[in-house]
Amino acid sequence: MDLLKLFSLLFTDYTVRNVALGSAIVGAVSGTIGSFALLRKQSLMGDAMSHAALPGIALVFIITGLKTPVALFLGAFGAAWLGAILIIVITRYTRVKEDSSLGIVLAVFFGFGLVLLSWIQRNRGANQAGLDKFLFGRAAAIVEADVIVMAVIATITIILVALFWKEFKLLAFDVDFAASLGFPVRVLDVLLTTLIVMGIVVGLQVVGVVLMAALIVAPAAAARQWTDRLSTMVVISAGFGAFSGAVGALLSSLARGLSTGPIIVLTASAIAIFSLFFAPNRGLIWDWLRQRSNRNRLAQDRVMEALYIMASNHGDPTHPHGLENLAAVLPHYNVKATLEKLGERGLVSMRGKYWSLTDQGVQIVEELQNDTHAAGEGSMLEGKAST
Repeated sequence: MDLLKLFSLLFTDYTVRNVALGSAIVGAVSGTIGSFALLRKQSLMGDAMSHAALPGIALVFIITGLKTPVALFLGAFGAAWLGAILIIVITRYTRVKEDSSLGIVLAVFFGFGLVLLSWIQRNRGANQAGLDKFLFGRAAAIVEADVIVMAVIATITIILVALFWKEFKLLAFDVDFAASLGFPVRVLDVLLTTLIVMGIVVGLQVVGVVLMAALIVAPAAAARQWTDRLSTMVVISAGFGAFSGAVGALLSSLARGLSTGPIIVLTASAIAIFSLFFAPNRGLIWDWLRQRSNRNRLAQDRVMEALYIMASNHGDPTHPHGLENLAAVLPHYNVKATLEKLGERGLVSMRGKYWSLTDQGVQIVEELQNDTHAAGEGSMLEGKAST
């Protein structure tokens, strides 16, 4: 199946269109709220709350017998929100650390949810079919009504993020400063946590309880590699999330047996891995290249300084010296390769078997020494001023 035919399914196939659109919505809202979770070092909060939503889904079905999107979303939201508040309360009012409170809430709520699902399977017969799909998602079952509900919840979430942008920004970077300005930090904390819960609830039907945390973390982690601005990060993260959702949904339609949720998560993970290596701002490849360039520049400066000092002992800064003498002075450097690079730049020249600085090279070394001397005087003046 070629790409043109694959994308044509978005307009011709009802199921593929709904799944792709719903997945894109889930990815966009997950990327938006995931940025704040990542910056606040609460990435595992998404994992705990997604697992905490399971008993809410089961309880709503037990009480009402309904499996409509609105009913299940409300049950999931109530349970996940309760779990999030419990994490905040346990962390704030006890000596239990946040990571431990996350583990407690995750285990207790998820275990309770599994117990309820087991009870439903034994007592409700065929009417319970589909509830267990929330463990790993049931994207293929998304219909137009589900997409509308997802869109409404996602729109409310994004609008609230925009309305409280300044407050959430302060909360993400400096809680103490926000409190000193008079902002209701605890209320804002609960509100932001509530929005994270809303984003998680939206995605449960697509990627499920188990994998939802990955969709919260991966787009935000990828976006963080590309920028240092929060606004840009949120936009990029939402874009990565929407792209992962749509592309994952399309890829899962290529063959039977490909679950949409895991494919979406794998797509988001692939984007995150690519960003970790190749993003120009923080990517490992570019960082390695910058470090290599810095090492080469440092080696060239050291070789030129060594040549200058050795030549100055002869009263002539362009006095030549042999490679062996330089290698003995700088044993930890590849002197020969460094001299060849300096020669390409016209900073050193070779006289027979000997190397010497050119006039341009002498000028650069003297400038380096003047800069170093000025920096040293500045440090001394700062030290005297501090004493």
